Amino acid sequence: MKSKDIRIVIITGLSGSGKTTALKVLEDSGFYCVDNLPPMLIPTFIELCEGSLEKITRIGLGMDIRGRELLREYPNTLGELRSRGYKPEIVFLESSDEVLVRRFSETRRQHPLAREGSVFDGIKRERSQLGEFRNNASLVINTSQYTVHDLQKKIFSLFETPTGKSRLTIHITSFAYRYGLPYDADIVIDVRFLPNPYFVEELRALSGNDEKVKDFILQKKETKVFLDKFKKLFDFLIPLYEKEGKSNLTIAVGCTGGRHRSVSVANLLEHFLDKHVYTVNLRHRDVDKI
Repeated sequence: MKSKDIRIVIITGLSGSGKTTALKVLEDSGFYCVDNLPPMLIPTFIELCEGSLEKITRIGLGMDIRGRELLREYPNTLGELRSRGYKPEIVFLESSDEVLVRRFSETRRQHPLAREGSVFDGIKRERSQLGEFRNNASLVINTSQYTVHDLQKKIFSLFETPTGKSRLTIHITSFAYRYGLPYDADIVIDVRFLPNPYFVEELRALSGNDEKVKDFILQKKETKVFLDKFKKLFDFLIPLYEKEGKSNLTIAVGCTGGRHRSVSVANLLEHFLDKHVYTVNLRHRDVDKI
């Protein structure tokens, strides 16, 4: 087996951001997972996986601040892996300070760096110490607005790639500007230029998932022109993202309330994509919010 045939995913990030959940999902997706393996042992561990009778082709490694002084060895270890032809992927999980403080308060857990100060102080120190890993990550996921189930679905969709499909997974998220931009968006589309069904009394209580709302939006000339131009842009961009080795592309579609226009347009964009080639995930973040 060639070394490049082994996929190595390293899950790291801030305490309380969901690393344990993410590593468990990797394990459920068929990865052979080990948490907090000393970095100097990783090359040997991968060699053992290569030579195993089970033909291990996907490895998940958990790494966090508990490694303390061992963290300094990671850059050298990653460099060694790359020199041997491996392509380790670093997935960095984070959340806002406010969310992390709340999570530690709710679970009554002690932050690993807050033994002599507040949780907030521990979070601040951890952000500083892990800054280099974040800057060099293949993918940064902000879990501030994620439930455990949201994160499980996200990680599963990222790493459970069906045979024969492109490695590029496309995520389409509709959202409301009033609740803020999705943290993981690569491309943001503002569709507030479209006529708003909210101001049509018979459509107000519906959502963009309803045929009446979709028909209202589709019958507008500007919608048809926009969709045509955006499809051409997609056809141009996606092969280039694939060429550059990007494994995940998140397209966020926003309107004022995240209920009508963004939902309909996100649904329409999903139809553009060939699901025989790409893994496509659709999420309507704010459709049920009032």
